[in-house]
Amino acid sequence: MEKKTLSGTIRKNIQIDSEVTIVQKHHQRSGELTEGFVKRILTSSPTHHHGIKVMLDTGEVGRVVDVFVED
Repeated sequence: MEKKTLSGTIRKNIQIDSEVTIVQKHHQRSGELTEGFVKRILTSSPTHHHGIKVMLDTGEVGRVVDVFVED
């Protein structure tokens, strides 16, 4: 079963403990993605064209590409 996703550029799509994929700054060129759960939302504006910046529960920081949602 495929997971549904929401855009990572809209802050209201992201909650604490949301499952997301992020791209870390040093992986922007390669596009390597990291999956995890949101610990903190670092971007205060309602949208950001490169993705909302978050910290995962592992301490990794990056911009959200996709937000996974339950069916």
